[in-house]
Amino acid sequence: MDEPRRDVVTWDELDRLVRTLAEEVRGEYDVLLAITRGALVPAGMLAYLLGIRNILIAAVAYYDDAGRPADKPSFLQFPADPLLRGQRVLVVDEVWDSGTTIQAVIDRVRLAGGSPTTAVLHYKPRRSRVASIPDHHVVETDDWIVYPFKYGR
Repeated sequence: MDEPRRDVVTWDELDRLVRTLAEEVRGEYDVLLAITRGALVPAGMLAYLLGIRNILIAAVAYYDDAGRPADKPSFLQFPADPLLRGQRVLVVDEVWDSGTTIQAVIDRVRLAGGSPTTAVLHYKPRRSRVASIPDHHVVETDDWIVYPFKYGR
């Protein structure tokens, strides 16, 4: 099997991607929920562009540093239910690969009584293993994405 092509995203490209995503997700949200670690930088940029000050973190471990998935996502940290109940939650991740991580976050938000909307920079539909798709994405790809804030690059 061929190795996926690598798409190395520069800081300027990241800025363009986040600005494009901001145009896509324009709307009213009560809170932005960033999935760590990958979404921290783009979620912060997006929060500024959308004027969202209420930013929460979902620390989820699914892939190891070599890109190997675990059996299922593990929540290391998640907002308390009252912070999400009745809230319009913009769930942000950098990439929707298998979709397993973001689906687990969506399920937890709904369980807490929140209304999630998903937004990602890159969507890999051929790798997705969940029935849902992102509400908003900028690029559809099969490439391995290397963001400027990852791996010291």
